[in-house]
Amino acid sequence: MDRVPVLKLGDVLIVSIQVDLQDQGVLALQEDLADAVVATGARGVIIDITAVEIVDSFIGRMLATIASISRMLDAETVVVGMRPAVAITLVELGLSLGGVRTALNLEKGVALLNSSEDTQIAAAAR
Repeated sequence: MDRVPVLKLGDVLIVSIQVDLQDQGVLALQEDLADAVVATGARGVIIDITAVEIVDSFIGRMLATIASISRMLDAETVVVGMRPAVAITLVELGLSLGGVRTALNLEKGVALLNSSEDTQIAAAAR
C-alpha cells in the first residue's frame, strides 16, 4: 500500500492526494497526518485534491474526518484544488464538509491560513 506523503512548509503541512484512496490508505493518511501535526506543532493542514477527479461520500467523509482530527490537535484544515464537478457532487450528496475551509489553489490556501493566524494574533492582542 502506497502512503500519501505529508510535506512540511514552515508551520503548515501539505498533503497532495494523487491516487484513489481505499479504506486502508485513508486510515494510514489520518494516522500519519495526526502524528505529523503533533510532531511538528503545525498550525495548518492543506489537502490538495487537484488530481481527484471523482468524489463520493467516502472521500467527503474522509476530508471532514481529517479536518476534525486536525482541529482537535489545534490545526486548521484547508482543502485546495477542488474541481467544479467535485463541488457539485459533494453538494448533491449533501456533504457540507463542516469545519473544512476551501481555496482554489495551494497559494490561496497558504494565504488563507496566514490571514487566519493574523486575525488570531490581533484578537489576542486586544
